[in-house]
Amino acid sequence: MLPIVQLVHRPGILDLGWGHPDPTALPVAALRRATDATLTRYGADALAYGAERGPGPLIEWICARLAHIDARHPDPAEVLITSGASQALDLLCTLMTAPGDTVLVESPTYHLAVRILRDHPLHLVAVPSDADGIDVEALTTILKQLAKRGRRARMLYFVPTYHNPTGVCLSLERRRALATIAAEHGFVLIEDDVYRELSYDAPAPPSVWSIAPPGTVVRIASFSKSLAPGLRLGYLTADASLTRRLIGSGVLDSGGGLNPFTALTVAEVCAAGDFEATVTRLRAMYRERRDALAQSLRMYLPPGCRFTVPGGGFFQWVELPEGVDAATLLPRAEQTGVSYLPGSRFYLDAARSNTLRLSFSLYPPHQLTEAARRLGEALAAIR
Repeated sequence: MLPIVQLVHRPGILDLGWGHPDPTALPVAALRRATDATLTRYGADALAYGAERGPGPLIEWICARLAHIDARHPDPAEVLITSGASQALDLLCTLMTAPGDTVLVESPTYHLAVRILRDHPLHLVAVPSDADGIDVEALTTILKQLAKRGRRARMLYFVPTYHNPTGVCLSLERRRALATIAAEHGFVLIEDDVYRELSYDAPAPPSVWSIAPPGTVVRIASFSKSLAPGLRLGYLTADASLTRRLIGSGVLDSGGGLNPFTALTVAEVCAAGDFEATVTRLRAMYRERRDALAQSLRMYLPPGCRFTVPGGGFFQWVELPEGVDAATLLPRAEQTGVSYLPGSRFYLDAARSNTLRLSFSLYPPHQLTEAARRLGEALAAIR
């Protein structure tokens, strides 16, 4: 039988490598009600080629939502509905870059975004980061080095809020500095902001898009984390001149709006109050899971391991003792019944081999506790 979902469960292994939601958390009933409401309200229009920018009801809701959770209320002309964050990134690469262009990528970074960038193909340059996010001083040095070689950056891809994989939140000071540097050097910041709604301790800081000079930032967002990944629905906010260019692309001219029926259905979810209810529930659930994993790691990991508790998102980044290679450890960990993603997968170069990423989104607290225990057992065995 051919598969229906991407997720693969391996018997006996608690796999914390998957950055997926728990299936029991997905709002099936709310989406069923919204689907019926969409067809009742819009009839055949819901099934037609949609407006290129996306359906008005969802765009209007997004503008109002960002006024509530971010530092700027976008104009509808600054919003474009996409088929998820990955499709938005691919579309931006198609229209804003040419093969061989230099694109900067924070390091470590979301490894699957790197695959999209490499599909085009582009010359990727890593920019280091630390506990406060992307290192703006290192970025300035890299830009000078590129200029000496006659090259200039076209874009910089980064995840500033509840970073994947580290969970770090870029400081406000660095957000402002990054916006200034991008404006001065004439490259575009691609801000992957898909975890903004999943904040557990305090509201997320302002997006870089909301505080940057116009035209400096394209902010990518998604309903995959806040509602359901199978919707394949997201949006971007950018300068109106850029969204007009995107609307004029061949794919939108050919097919109309991206995912219009789903977009109208999500607009109904939002109008009914089910989006807010779902996000509130998810925040409470993921906060409990985050805390359970962090407490268990403190209990079971041996001395020399380090981690900080993320303020939001899906991921826990762990630094193992120096000399312990996470990729080498992985087979032993899977023998004990736990898996993860080695940190080396998230670097373009100069990978820190003693790092790994754990996701706390898929499993309930008691299984996260057991996963931490098994990881500690695997580490004890190799030491």
